[in-house]
Amino acid sequence: MRLDKYLKVSRIIKRRTVANEACDAGKVLVNGKQARASYEVKENDILELTLGERVLKAKVLSVSEYAKKEDASGMYEVLKA
Repeated sequence: MRLDKYLKVSRIIKRRTVANEACDAGKVLVNGKQARASYEVKENDILELTLGERVLKAKVLSVSEYAKKEDASGMYEVLKA
């Protein structure tokens, strides 16, 4: 699954266009490297997002095309908020 879609489905970022812009601006790192929106997310990847002053570090636990609101937070584990 594409990185921008994963960020939306997992509800880390609310809109796919915002996720796409964050990737283009270099605010998203995957496994320590700057990632494009088209990056294919895999289980056990470490995502690091800079959202304003906050830095969110999360580990990908599962990748699924769709997730209900209550299941979305189970797709990742927050390592550092």
